[in-house]
Amino acid sequence: MNERGSIEIHLDKLLENAGLSKNKFCQRAELQRSQLNGYLNNTITRLDTDVLIRICDTLNCSISDLLEYKPKQ
Repeated sequence: MNERGSIEIHLDKLLENAGLSKNKFCQRAELQRSQLNGYLNNTITRLDTDVLIRICDTLNCSISDLLEYKPKQ
């Protein structure tokens, strides 16, 4: 967490709720497995809006379902 807070990515929970395997999700969202792993592990440092659109479209969710701002405590 940096001095202003962090962004938490809830893709793992959304995938579980959708009942999609990682491979099926990557195919439908047109993501590489390494991209998916970065989002699942919260190791992405630069968010790509095109990727976020594909994730939300594939999972039929909103950006607020996917991303959560965590202020510094």
